[in-house]
Amino acid sequence: MELYLPVIVLSLIAGLFAVGSVLMSSVVGPRRYNRVRLESYECGIQPVDDPGRGRRTIPVRYYTIAMSFIIFDIEIMFLVPWAIHFDQLGTFGYLAVVLFVLNLSIAYAYEWRRGGLEWD
Repeated sequence: MELYLPVIVLSLIAGLFAVGSVLMSSVVGPRRYNRVRLESYECGIQPVDDPGRGRRTIPVRYYTIAMSFIIFDIEIMFLVPWAIHFDQLGTFGYLAVVLFVLNLSIAYAYEWRRGGLEWD
């Protein structure tokens, strides 16, 4: 148990810091609310009025671009361990990465062809 004591103490300190920060910001922070401050902001994309729902919504295109970036970014990060241990993996590691990059290229070409990379 004594091996876990520093981890538990550090976790408690981190939790107290997180909760304390939120509480202090609500106690000390300014309370100037206006309409602009309460609107959602999504990288400069103007919300669209949706009469059926009675509120303003963000176009789906923004989220598809964000998800595409995240997917390709994470897939590229799988190449980092391969690059670090390239000399130890041999032929099998090389062929595995070739198949991975081929798969990634097919997905990239598909998204490019569908117009997912065009910025309006």
